[in-house]
Amino acid sequence: MKKFPILSSLMLLPLLLLSGCNLVVMSPAGDIAAQQRDLVVFSTALMLLIIIPVILLTLFFAWKYRASNKSAIYLPDWNHSTKIEILVWSAPIAIIVVLASVTWISTHKLDPYRPLERIDAERAIPADVKPLTVEVVALDWKWMFIYPDLGIATVNELAAPVDVPINFKITAQSVMNSFYIPALAGQIYAMPGMQTSLHGVINKEGVYDGFSANYSGAGFSHMRFKFHGMSDKGFADWVAQVKANGTALNRDAYMKLEKPSEKDPVRYFASADKDLFNAIINMCVDPAKMCASNMMHIDMMGGAGKESAENREKLQYDNRGVDLSVSPSHGADADASKHSEAAPATDSMPVASTTDAAAKDAGNHATHSMAGHSMPGMDMSGMDMPATDNGATAPAQPKN
Repeated sequence: MKKFPILSSLMLLPLLLLSGCNLVVMSPAGDIAAQQRDLVVFSTALMLLIIIPVILLTLFFAWKYRASNKSAIYLPDWNHSTKIEILVWSAPIAIIVVLASVTWISTHKLDPYRPLERIDAERAIPADVKPLTVEVVALDWKWMFIYPDLGIATVNELAAPVDVPINFKITAQSVMNSFYIPALAGQIYAMPGMQTSLHGVINKEGVYDGFSANYSGAGFSHMRFKFHGMSDKGFADWVAQVKANGTALNRDAYMKLEKPSEKDPVRYFASADKDLFNAIINMCVDPAKMCASNMMHIDMMGGAGKESAENREKLQYDNRGVDLSVSPSHGADADASKHSEAAPATDSMPVASTTDAAAKDAGNHATHSMAGHSMPGMDMSGMDMPATDNGATAPAQPKN
């Protein structure tokens, strides 16, 4: 290499690229992330027990049995060795058994839905410690965090005291996203119309990066936030700052906030609607929309008959980017429409009475089909559907 100083210098250039890397996954600040790091290191080391010897033996055999080595033993008819067979099969099998055992244990131990049992490797969670609940909403293209127990909310900034368990409840407004703070714990998907969960704890004070790990559109690359691990006093001061400088987060404010935007600054909300997160999950922040839970309840009770057509507009939640100017009919509805155009009603055709009878039959059918569909523990009150203009009535709701 002394003869080629320029070449040797060029070979070191890739190391300069690595100098800017932040290996946060390998140096986490939270206990869950630390356990995940240990799992990665252990699994990699275990697999290297096979990979390294195979690579070294491959190079050794290529050198030993090179064409110029006339002293190497040449055995063209050799085809079996019991010792080699035992070695090449027993070692991988043993590693697979160990990996399977570790994977099984870690999968259950690090289940994101499982409440934490310890603060770190040396400390269990005290009985009097109450977890901090944070409701996370992935928006286009920003993050909103609601603290229901504190009555505050923020955008693109998250904070928590060190050594306090955090219970994240996660959802999304429009498309699927992924909530990820590498220093804290693994990534969890955020999906509209449902809630996922993550439990974690931060053990060191500091400022850490959080972002979306799932592509979600034009503003995805800027969908980042800062997570602050603070002392108890620092967190209390931060909460006081949010309450002093924030505005109110009600449904009207949220409907303005959820519109697509990029590179949003940090925002504070001194108060937050306590039912907002549940309304986001059920896609009915807008009072004109029907909550998904109500629609599922109607389906559970056997459906609502023809009058369910009234719910069509209430169930169209997010049509941004969808051309609704053309709504072609399909199937039986299209055939019925064509038939009605080809054969208009006359005085001799009892159209009204036929429609009323069909609606009544549909209602009776739905009523009979609801038996046995009640769900224990579900509040059925307020779910009765009003009569429609054509005289059909909703199926009666059984009383629990």
